[in-house]
Amino acid sequence: MRRTNQLAAATAVALIGLAVLQERRKPPAQRSWHGHVLGFVPYDLRPPTVSRFRRAWWNPSDQRVFTERDFGVGWAVNLPSLVRFASEVLKAR
Repeated sequence: MRRTNQLAAATAVALIGLAVLQERRKPPAQRSWHGHVLGFVPYDLRPPTVSRFRRAWWNPSDQRVFTERDFGVGWAVNLPSLVRFASEVLKAR
């Protein structure tokens, strides 16, 4: 288990490093500090806002369970969609 945690932490640090490097390679006027690393892993390095937090973690109108994070690298869990998905799975049993 400890080895898995170390691997996950190293992966997260590497992805953040790649995101920063990707942004630093752009001219300053073109830096947005959000996008995708390796073509599919979302990142957002802008200061977090309440609006982005809600859009990532509490967005009942979005059907996706995994959404882009409000801050950092990777995905957030859209809780209303997770509850909806879990209830559908349990009903099907």
